[in-house]
This record gives sequence, C-alpha cells and structure tokens, in this order.
Amino acid sequence: MSRDAFKLDVVSIRLVRDAPIYSAQKLNSPQAAVHLVGEVLCDMDRELVCVINLKADGTPINCSFVSAGTLDYSVVNPRDMLKASILSNAARLIMVHNHPSGDLTPSKDDIRLTDRMQKVTGLVGIPLMDHIIVGGDNKEYFSFREKGIMKNPCIHLAEDYHFMDWNEQLVAEKGENAHEIHGGRT
Repeated sequence: MSRDAFKLDVVSIRLVRDAPIYSAQKLNSPQAAVHLVGEVLCDMDRELVCVINLKADGTPINCSFVSAGTLDYSVVNPRDMLKASILSNAARLIMVHNHPSGDLTPSKDDIRLTDRMQKVTGLVGIPLMDHIIVGGDNKEYFSFREKGIMKNPCIHLAEDYHFMDWNEQLVAEKGENAHEIHGGRT
C-alpha cells in the first residue's frame, strides 16, 4: 500500500472570540447572570441556550451561545455545552436560556437537561452553578438553584469492575444509537 493511499485529516478546535459582553462583576447570584445576558436573550423570538463560563472566583470568562431552537424548544447536548468551558479552562459554569412566551415554568426537557448537565459537569469537574430561565421583559427569571431544585449531585464511581452499572446512561443518549454506544447492551 502506498503512503498516499490513505490520508487522515488533522483538525483543530479553537476558541474564537465574538463581540464582547462586558462584565468584571462576579456572578454570585442569579440576578447578576440575568443582568449580564438576560436582556440579549429576552429580545429573541426563539429559544437560545447559553453557557457563561466562570473563573473560580465567579468572574465571567466568556459566554457561549450553544443552541438556537424554535419558539418553544431547543436541542442541546452536554458535549456542545462543554466545548467552550473546557477550552476556556472554566472552573464552573451557569446555563441560561430564554422562554420567548414569557412563561418561566421549566418544561420537562428543561428539568431533564438540568439534571443531566449537573451529573455530566460533576464528572468533568466543571460544576454547574445554576440553570436560569429568562423571558418577557427580563424583570423576572426562574433559577433552579434559588428554588432549591439543584443540589450537589452524589456521583458514585465503581472501584471494582464487577459493580459497574452498564445500564445506567448518564452521558449517552437513549435512542436509536444506544445499542452502538453501549456495545450491544441497551
């Protein structure tokens, strides 16, 4: 086989800066996060999900808009949400998304995403500090942390391979490709 028979592309992922949202204020409350990005999100006619990456002291590093959905739904995946956090060397993060309807009640998908992200970020070591929903005129918001819904997740890691639970799917999506992801175990 000749050397040119197979070529493997080399790719790289880089953090690219966009127009800045200025803030040196530490984000130590939901109000501070809403003040930072809420106005931008409330003006949108569809759901947008963003991640605010933070230093250890709560100072924002950057904000990444990870998903633009429809009027009442947005498709989000933890791996996409964590890209900028990892590249930015974030110590923690806050999720913020909008409900264009103005109804701040979390949907089942919002609750499921919050639970999943809390588990995934706990495993990765970049804790999810809050998930905030904004809408309407940006005067009101829903904070999972403030409502006491978010708690520090208790993640148990196996110390013996006999006790590993291959059926629990913390990270992998349940769906058509679950069979492939888990090597035939669904």
